[in-house]
Parts: sequence; structure tokens; C-alpha cells
Amino acid sequence: MDQLVQFKEQQKAAWSNFSVLESVTGTAAPRLVKFAGITAGAQVLDVACGTGVVALTAARLGAKVTGLDLTPALIAHAKENAALMKIEATWQEGDVEALPVADAKFDFVVSQFGHMFAPRPELAVKEMLRALKPGGTIAFATWPPELFTGRTFALMGKYAPPPPAGVSPPVQWGDPNVVRERLGAAVKDITFTRDVMLFQTLSPQHYRIFMEQNFGPAKKLLEALEGADQAKATTLRRELEELTAQYFENNMVRQDFLLTRAVKI
Repeated sequence: MDQLVQFKEQQKAAWSNFSVLESVTGTAAPRLVKFAGITAGAQVLDVACGTGVVALTAARLGAKVTGLDLTPALIAHAKENAALMKIEATWQEGDVEALPVADAKFDFVVSQFGHMFAPRPELAVKEMLRALKPGGTIAFATWPPELFTGRTFALMGKYAPPPPAGVSPPVQWGDPNVVRERLGAAVKDITFTRDVMLFQTLSPQHYRIFMEQNFGPAKKLLEALEGADQAKATTLRRELEELTAQYFENNMVRQDFLLTRAVKI
């Protein structure tokens, strides 16, 4: 348990500067909101909300939103975004494995590239469904393991220390078979679709540098490798650029994602 606590503290630190990426993930947020079927007046919980791009997109439609994230810096930025947009929303620091919300409170529980980083998916599923009303909708966006972002995480994993025992790889959430198994008999009408997010950049090299400087997990990993093994750091940078080149076209990097929707029984 101490290892898991430490793991989550490391996650907080790694994701604390994610706000620089909100303009990219913000373009995917309307897709999730529409796919979920969120409407005006609905009670919505955005789990691992980051800087609030999904919650605020839903709130702009008239939904009553609560955004929750493990990282205090991201909650602070979400509050700033809401104030700038003059949108009412509730923001809380919290852990998807122990949501600080009442049972069966929400019509929709959603997550965009967030809940998938909870170390114990069985707890994340249990808590997200607990917060959802019977007949309510759970919907989320995740990264398939066989496509660009999933492959990027797998590549970084080759160079990173192993996670604590019991921590599941986040990209397993991008496999429909795994998702079906995890949601199990608690839901019905499970639906999947694919969509794509495009990252504008001049070259694979530019993308790698941007991610190294701004994407917390890559930044932390390369900083550690620089101090311990310069050759490995150089090799990882080369492999990241080679992988990115496979998904680069017209000054954009293609990032395919999986959308999942289901109804709580």
C-alpha cells in the first residue's frame, strides 16, 4: 500500500503541468460529450478531469457538472478556466479509486484519458458505477494499445522502472475485450466507436521535443535517464521520433482513441 501511495504522489507530480496540452485534448472533449449523450440539466461527474475540458464543454450545454482530479494544480487551472468562461461548475480534488461523492448521484460519469491511469481498474470501475444512478450512462475515451499513443506508452515503459505490484497498464483500457470484462454484468448496451485527435506540429522531431518538455511522464522519464544512462536517453529519443513518423502527415500527428459508452443496470 505504501508503494501505491508513493505511485500516486508521483502521478500528481508528473501530470501537474498538463495544462499546456489542454488545447489539444479540448478538441476531443466535444466528441466524448456528444457520444455520451449529455444534455442540459443532467448531473455530470468528470473523473480525472484535468483542466476541465470535458466538464466545461458539458456545462456549456447546460449540464450541472462536477470535475474531480487527483492533481491539485489541474483543479486550480480548471477553476481558472471556469471563471474565464463564466461557467458554474464544482471542482474537487479526489481519487477515482475512492470518489468523494454520494452513491447514485450522477446521470453521467465520464472520463477522457484520465481514469485509465488509476492503478487498480477494479476499484475505478466500482467507484464510477457507484456514483452513477441506475439507468445512467458511463462513458470514457481511452488509448488503444496497438495505435500511436498506446505504443508510445509501451515504448516508454521499456525504459522506465517497473510499476508497483498490482498496477495495471493504462492502455489495457483501450482494448474493447478488456473493457467488457471490467464493466461486466453491472451495465448493458455497451457501445464502442473510434475517433481521432490531431496534434499540429512541424515534424516528428518537433513533436518529440514538445512532449519531452511538456508531457509529464515523458519529461520525468527522460530526466531520470539523462542522469543515469545518457545512451539510453538518446536511444529513447530516436525511437520516439521513429514511432511518431509512422503517424505523421500534413504537419499533424494522428492520435486515434477509443470511445466507450454503457448504461448502468
